[in-house]
Amino acid sequence: MSEKIFTYHQLLDFAEKVFRKIGCPDKDAVTASSALISADLRGIDSHGVARLSGYVRLWEVKRVNVSPGIKVIYETASTAVVDGDSGLGLVVAPYAMNIAIEKAKQAGTGWVSVQNSNHFGIAAHHAMMALQYDMIGIAMTNASPLVAPTFSIDRMLGTNPICVAVPAGKEPSFVADLATTTAANGKLEILQRKKQRAPLGWIQDKNGNPSTDPHELKNGGALLPLGGDKEHGSHKGYALGAVVDIFSALLSGANYAPWAPPFPAYVPMPAEQPGKGIGHFLGAMSIDAFRPADEFKKHMDHWISGFRNAKTIEGEERVLIPGDPEREMQEKRLTEGIPLVDSVVNELEQLAEKLNLPFI
Repeated sequence: MSEKIFTYHQLLDFAEKVFRKIGCPDKDAVTASSALISADLRGIDSHGVARLSGYVRLWEVKRVNVSPGIKVIYETASTAVVDGDSGLGLVVAPYAMNIAIEKAKQAGTGWVSVQNSNHFGIAAHHAMMALQYDMIGIAMTNASPLVAPTFSIDRMLGTNPICVAVPAGKEPSFVADLATTTAANGKLEILQRKKQRAPLGWIQDKNGNPSTDPHELKNGGALLPLGGDKEHGSHKGYALGAVVDIFSALLSGANYAPWAPPFPAYVPMPAEQPGKGIGHFLGAMSIDAFRPADEFKKHMDHWISGFRNAKTIEGEERVLIPGDPEREMQEKRLTEGIPLVDSVVNELEQLAEKLNLPFI
């Protein structure tokens, strides 16, 4: 499948125009676009501009409020619950993370659980907001129920990602951003576009049998928790996904487990709604609340360099630090541009035409 190359600023500008066109205030359009295109920049193509049309479709069916009255509905010195007023998660999550950071400045740590939101893009974008303040950032969210817990055929959880971003000194920051499934749903969408099979351990069919068909979810199948099956630790991935669901949704009052709203606009909302919207959980931990930041970052550098110098398996080039591939991809794509497959380009062109906007 062929690709076309676009610059970061071209995609950012187009996304801003789309968000403004559907009614987002200028500030929110900038915030949403920055969060969205950060995924393309970091090589997480499943969560970037390829999802732009999906957000518009959610707006069209009135499941997204493009001008939300986001507000704190409960708080203490170090915690808060935010109601996103059905806003774009790309806007709601940064709002909540800023609250967590401000609380961490005063109390040492800040923790914010969010209800009544929507899909928030990549978790790393929000967690990394804390880095510039010498804080550890944490971001997680529940998501569309596509994942069967170990031993089940029912889709009970989302891909429920977790990101932890840790500042360092001279070394680049440690950024662990991962789904609690073997692979995120967006990876299946990429395989579908490229007409490729999925590796074993990613998905199961509607009867619980292993499958390599990337379209399996449309046939009643399910994504698998991290580990794939019990013998390879899927019970651990299931547990991690459950933790994210509890922190993001049950703490905040959002919908949880199979009652979480689906991302595709054409999928009906669950009949039962025990909470409000999608839930997120954001945290900021000031290093100075534990030890002097400079001292910590010096030791973080030592930790990182120790892993970089670890002896590799024959044939492997080096040991990676979480965040290395995405950081290196960002540097490359800022210079060489961001490739989009033809199917994504065609979808963006159709979106531009529908909204009466010029395409890039």
